[in-house]
Amino acid sequence: MNQAAEQGTLYVISAPSGAGKTSLVAAMLEQDAQLCVSVSHTTRPMRPGEHDGINYHFVSRDDFEAMIGRGDFLEHADVFGNYYGTSQVWVKQTLAGGKDVILEIDWQGAEQVRHLMPDCVSIFIVPPSPEALRKRLNGRGTDASEVVERRLNEAADECSHAVEFEYLVVNDDFDIALDDLLSIVRCHRLRMQAQQLRYSGLLTRLSERR
Repeated sequence: MNQAAEQGTLYVISAPSGAGKTSLVAAMLEQDAQLCVSVSHTTRPMRPGEHDGINYHFVSRDDFEAMIGRGDFLEHADVFGNYYGTSQVWVKQTLAGGKDVILEIDWQGAEQVRHLMPDCVSIFIVPPSPEALRKRLNGRGTDASEVVERRLNEAADECSHAVEFEYLVVNDDFDIALDDLLSIVRCHRLRMQAQQLRYSGLLTRLSERR
């Protein structure tokens, strides 16, 4: 197999808050060793239980803006007064090493990434209904009622952009949604362009006349 020439695939996954994106991505990483997730930079304060370099790269606002000026980010956004961004260098180096990379970002960030890296695979995850989303957000028990209402309004706006993505996954049953996501990854790896790189020697031998 010709692994040296093989490039990893960038998967851009977006979803409204409460759709289960983070849990699904974590399960994908557990089941597929070829996948890794990009750790974003942020200026928001670290929360209890979080670790720098694992949950996020926590940086100052001045440092973040300096990184913007240097063009270090593949995408970045100001969300409720805090910056979030994806390292362009890390993503490209990881893909060049043959690993598949997942970006968990909002629809606006996904739009930026699609513009810069049009070969990326974009996936949008939605809950099965508005009622299910409300129940999940209330079930967290961490947000005040006004925060839940704000997130529901944001979700309506975010879901209106779902049609801009290549794939749609409905997270009604977690295991089915997980299998759908992994199936997208497996299907992409079986494309002829990728398989030709992996099995160029085999295809050559099989096509030789005896």
